[in-house]
Amino acid sequence: MKYLCLVYCDETLLHGLPESPADAECMAYANAIHDSGRMLAAEALKPVQTATTVRVRGGQTSLTDGPFAETKEQLAGFYLVEARDLNEALNIARGIPAARVGSVEVRPVRELQP
Repeated sequence: MKYLCLVYCDETLLHGLPESPADAECMAYANAIHDSGRMLAAEALKPVQTATTVRVRGGQTSLTDGPFAETKEQLAGFYLVEARDLNEALNIARGIPAARVGSVEVRPVRELQP
């Protein structure tokens, strides 16, 4: 089953705390998950100031700079993994280095039906 591990953190603290992971540690963990055959995709995201939110209401499109809502933590990246079950996905999420300074939301992926 596919699981999406969404990595959230306060961007201002992500690289500024003593327990903050370095890019090399994040890459090493991603490589380990990839080498285990469980990694489907993973990416870090650029800062939230680069985001654009798109809404369509009544056929009209509106664009807003930034994220949908202001929050204390921002979406910093994701891992899309293949896991036997939720417990295995949670164990993968537990190992994501950024979890030490933020949080990781784990959600099963719902396959779209044609």
